[in-house]
Amino acid sequence: MTGPVDIAAFTRFEQDGWSRVPEGYHRFFGPLTGRVADALLDAAAVTAGTRVLDVAAGPGYVAGRAAARGATAVGVDIAEPIVELATRLHPGLEFRCGDAQDLPFADASFTAVVANFLLPHLGDHRRAAAEMTRVLAPGARLAVSTWDVPERVAVLGVVVAAVSEAGATPPGHLPSGPPFFAYSCDDALVGLLRGAGLGEVDVRQLSFTHHIASADELWNGVLGGTVRTSALVASQPRRMQRRIRAAFDRLAGAYTVGDGLQLPVSVKIAVGRR
Repeated sequence: MTGPVDIAAFTRFEQDGWSRVPEGYHRFFGPLTGRVADALLDAAAVTAGTRVLDVAAGPGYVAGRAAARGATAVGVDIAEPIVELATRLHPGLEFRCGDAQDLPFADASFTAVVANFLLPHLGDHRRAAAEMTRVLAPGARLAVSTWDVPERVAVLGVVVAAVSEAGATPPGHLPSGPPFFAYSCDDALVGLLRGAGLGEVDVRQLSFTHHIASADELWNGVLGGTVRTSALVASQPRRMQRRIRAAFDRLAGAYTVGDGLQLPVSVKIAVGRR
């Protein structure tokens, strides 16, 4: 989606979308994004006794891992159904609804703040970064993760490449948002955190390989567990959808190894201290 960003409209679009896909996201992306939780918590120096806020908590993977370390974890997410899922998966932890761009917490409430893959889903990155910094105690750390460039994240990049190869364009009725991979660049990540008033900003890279049983599982998982990507594909005429799928099948074939697909994944983790 391109063009001027209507932040309110884009935020509603994301909220509505995440209200529809929590189970699909959990089934497909949980085994992938959950692998980043401990590295994110390490970056934020979360240990026993830390009071940590998990922003865009989703099904609560990071909050759950924080609690396992002995931290006091609170999760916040914009969509009620995904908050309900997190509460079921992690009984005893606190999850509540809230917008990362307007967090429902007092200043300096937490001794660590983390956000796992929040950035691709924001309309106003600077406001969210300022909010996460506002609720952070002096001397504490904010750590955020985001995807590397699509060429290094095959689990999403294959669909992105297929859409491009097929020549599909976003329909006018979908609200425009900032580029999905806008913060794949280290300089952009550093600028975002420094712009929020954080110091000692550092960007780290986490790379691994993720196994998927088949191209069908990858296709169905991405379309059933995402908001922007699934909306872009689903809104195309059927002929265009067939072209995208044909390109996808050919591109996904390059990752076939033995009993499935071995997909390279690269994640950026940025951390800064208030």
